[in-house]
Amino acid sequence: MVKIGVEIHGYILTKEKLFCSCKSEHGLKNSKPNTNICPICTAQPGAKPLLPNKTAIDKVIQIALILGCKINEKLVWQRKHYDWPDLPKGYQNTISGPYAIPVGINGNFLGIGIEEAHLEEDPAAWNPKTGEIDYNRSGVPLIEIVTKPDFKDSEQVILWLKQLITTLGYIKAIDKKLGIKADINISIPKGERIEIKNVNSLKNIKNVIEHEIQRQKKELPKMQETRMYDENKGITIRMRTKEQAQDYRFISEPDLPIIKIDSKRVKKIQSNLPETPHEKLNKIIKKYKIEKKSAEILTKKLEIVEFFEIIIQKTNPKLAVRWVTEELLSVLNYNKKELEEVEINPEHFIELLKLIENNTITELKAKDILRSWKEKSSSPKQKIEKHSQISDTKEIEKFAAKVIQENKKAVEDYKSGKKESLNFLVGQVMKLSNKRADFEIVRKVLEKVLR
Repeated sequence: MVKIGVEIHGYILTKEKLFCSCKSEHGLKNSKPNTNICPICTAQPGAKPLLPNKTAIDKVIQIALILGCKINEKLVWQRKHYDWPDLPKGYQNTISGPYAIPVGINGNFLGIGIEEAHLEEDPAAWNPKTGEIDYNRSGVPLIEIVTKPDFKDSEQVILWLKQLITTLGYIKAIDKKLGIKADINISIPKGERIEIKNVNSLKNIKNVIEHEIQRQKKELPKMQETRMYDENKGITIRMRTKEQAQDYRFISEPDLPIIKIDSKRVKKIQSNLPETPHEKLNKIIKKYKIEKKSAEILTKKLEIVEFFEIIIQKTNPKLAVRWVTEELLSVLNYNKKELEEVEINPEHFIELLKLIENNTITELKAKDILRSWKEKSSSPKQKIEKHSQISDTKEIEKFAAKVIQENKKAVEDYKSGKKESLNFLVGQVMKLSNKRADFEIVRKVLEKVLR
């Protein structure tokens, strides 16, 4: 039986680095290399680390709790030694290794065992082609989540990782702009364990697992080794034999104190944790009788489902589901924004849905109003006269007459059998009425006039 374990690395969302007050910003398109640095994160002679970033530790505790881990009462920092250009000190400060006590241990998330969750600093970014090193990343807080080898195939891994990423998004602990990286450990019966390092997307993780299983079946591994993934060729390449703990020469960090985590701190963090996506999903399906497909869309992001839970209290459930999962998300995606970046007052959204439900405005006009909320919403009720739906047949007939007069070719096409021309004419009436005309009445008027 194939055994697969995953080590997930994610950047903790903090303002400052782990052991200094430099901005925890790197990898952005407009960021300049080596601008968020100081003597500590570049390991200048005599520089000593500050006390560890409290926010980073709290967020790792949050993640460990979400993963069902037991939180340890004290955290012991280690020096993990290795010689690499991106590591200015010659060692990495980490809460891992044979003498360390991880933040969380023995967890279980959606049926997969969690070995541990620990905190460490990231090294700098080294470009092996140019030899350049960018220290903006050096010292950024990083979490590592180590699963037990409970996965059986790539599909199971990808589904689990998607649910993990969504869940971590609920507690806003990971910097989603920078994504995650994973080390994949794979072994087949009678073969030694192989580790594939730094796989950086769900697509690549899936490809790595499927390729490596087939490779190991053809070439049964006789010793543990570390490999890398060549994305262009779709293969793994041997880097070195697998390091053992002694290869890293782990020693206790003399410049950092043992951190004690008391039960009050853990209880306070746990009490502020939101419901998980899985809990939210079951709740809104049961409470609001929503189809699973729509519920899954709603629960992908915490701010969306919480927004929905507010507006559904005062609006038609079916209308609310459709307008949040389709119209609102469409506008946000088009503008490349998250809901939290736009000030949309739930009461304004409720007003908008009620105006649609009462046939006060058309859905087309409502979409226009929603699109205008790029930065901030406003009360659609206050502009009701400007946006109110036109249902008076005589007024619509005036619009229709003007459209027919100005679009004789489309009229001739319709009369000659091209029924799709009617849709064009309907669209022209809607445009002339500033999308306020009742769509169904417009169609009936045109059909009657064009007989």
